[in-house]
Amino acid sequence: MDIQIIDETKIVPEAQIKLVEDVLEFAGQKLELAEDTEMSVTFVTNERIRQINQEYRDTDRATDVISFAIEEDPEEEGLPANFEELFDIPKNIGDLFVSLEKAAEQAETYGHSFERELGYTMVHGFLHLNGYDHIHTKDEVKMIPLQETILDEFGLKR
Repeated sequence: MDIQIIDETKIVPEAQIKLVEDVLEFAGQKLELAEDTEMSVTFVTNERIRQINQEYRDTDRATDVISFAIEEDPEEEGLPANFEELFDIPKNIGDLFVSLEKAAEQAETYGHSFERELGYTMVHGFLHLNGYDHIHTKDEVKMIPLQETILDEFGLKR
């Protein structure tokens, strides 16, 4: 996968960036995504993610991750459903905005390592970019076990 990492905070250690790249690459392989699939991850502060939540979700609080999936329907644009394949264009699945401050708070709250929480946050957002959801029980029973399987197999067990 082609993962663009943007660190707006300017303080994310290289080891954490590597963990993010590795866990997302692993998750992409589990979902059998094309090697040239594109996405971005932007690290932001709690205040910035709170602002994003306010603007796009009408929620005035910081969260660990916000996912912005690119859900274009090629056929609505008059293109064949597999136009990326036909024209050798990488598929961009979207963007994640992540607060490491919030992830650290949650790691402490849930009593597991920061690395586990960071992996959880990344995989959770990644699955949203790939059409998974957990709002309704019928969707949650697909997403959450897949998320746990990816984390366990990657080595980030509870």
